[in-house]
Amino acid sequence: MTEPLLQIKHLRKAFGALVATDDVSLTLYPGEIHALIGPNGAGKSTLIKQIAGNLAPDAGEVWFEGRDVTPLSTVERARAGLGRTFQISSLAMDYTVLQNAVLGALGRRGTVWRFFRPVMRDADLRARAEAALHRVGLMDHAHKRTADLSHGQRRLLEVAVALTLNPHVFLMDEPMAGLGASGSKRLTGFLDDLRHEAPILLVEHDMDAVFALADRISVLVYGRIIATGTAEEIRADPLVREAYLGAEDAA
Repeated sequence: MTEPLLQIKHLRKAFGALVATDDVSLTLYPGEIHALIGPNGAGKSTLIKQIAGNLAPDAGEVWFEGRDVTPLSTVERARAGLGRTFQISSLAMDYTVLQNAVLGALGRRGTVWRFFRPVMRDADLRARAEAALHRVGLMDHAHKRTADLSHGQRRLLEVAVALTLNPHVFLMDEPMAGLGASGSKRLTGFLDDLRHEAPILLVEHDMDAVFALADRISVLVYGRIIATGTAEEIRADPLVREAYLGAEDAA
């Protein structure tokens, strides 16, 4: 059987009396989209931060490509191949679209930049950045200020920045947030193709996108995974419907 690229083993994180992640374990296999769903406050973003290295767990381990990466920093994990997009945009709004993508490509190289203009003249960095922008359909906006992009275009730029790192796994925290129906449909199609390049651990509230994309779905409620299965299994699970999907249907 194929080994998982990403293994989360018994992660736990508490903030005082609040247990944000409680003995969470999950796996991500090559070519797979594994969606993580749950109500607001369930601990989804806290879990992603622990996987990415922004937040140290109180217990448990993160294994990536057969290696324990729990002690590694966010930057070290990114260079190892963990690509991440954020729930709240982390783009440099006053920079152009191309400048943001070049900075992403520079991060893969692992060097410190002191002067921006020489970096922008680096042919290899520009080529990598432009290739990523072409893939997400933003090359025509390369010289536009990022602050002037639509919300949906900024989400696509975040994906492009992640692509410049040549990731082996994507961690995506609510990429559909704030997108309209057409934007969600376009991004859904893009992610469906992207899984063949690198599997995706997807945190998402857009249930249409989740059920269309996910090979497996894990449901996180009050810091614990209460179920993992296919879309059909999750839809039919009475515990999931009571804890999450029922509430969504009633909203």
